[in-house]
Amino acid sequence: MALSLNKARTIIRNTLKKGREMELKPLSVVVLDAGGNVQAFEREDGASPGRFAIAHAKAYGAVMLGMAGTAQMKRAEEQAYFMAAVNGVFGGQVIPVPGGVLLRNKKNEVIGAVGVTGDTSGNDAIAAMAGIEAAGVIGEI
Repeated sequence: MALSLNKARTIIRNTLKKGREMELKPLSVVVLDAGGNVQAFEREDGASPGRFAIAHAKAYGAVMLGMAGTAQMKRAEEQAYFMAAVNGVFGGQVIPVPGGVLLRNKKNEVIGAVGVTGDTSGNDAIAAMAGIEAAGVIGEI
């Protein structure tokens, strides 16, 4: 199963909806396919323009490493040199924190990632999971 544009849009719409319900700061949400390519992106009114790069880096690290943001953060805390090297390999495009959510299908195959930024990393991840669940996809935070 590839990640369709319709599912990507569903993830974004419901992530933003959850953010409004939680009264979070303005969010930016990007959905990447399994190759790390942007499938869809939206930035709420009031979100700073630099949020695309942050959302993208959260998702990019997840899909390229096959490791969700929470696991990346743990790895960075335990082996900072490894994550620094990985970030070098990927041209500085990895931010190893929650809010980068790995997407899997029912066969446990990686089909993409979601990156959310705007509030705390923990809240970003909660909002992302609401969008992912609404799209019927499996998310790994």
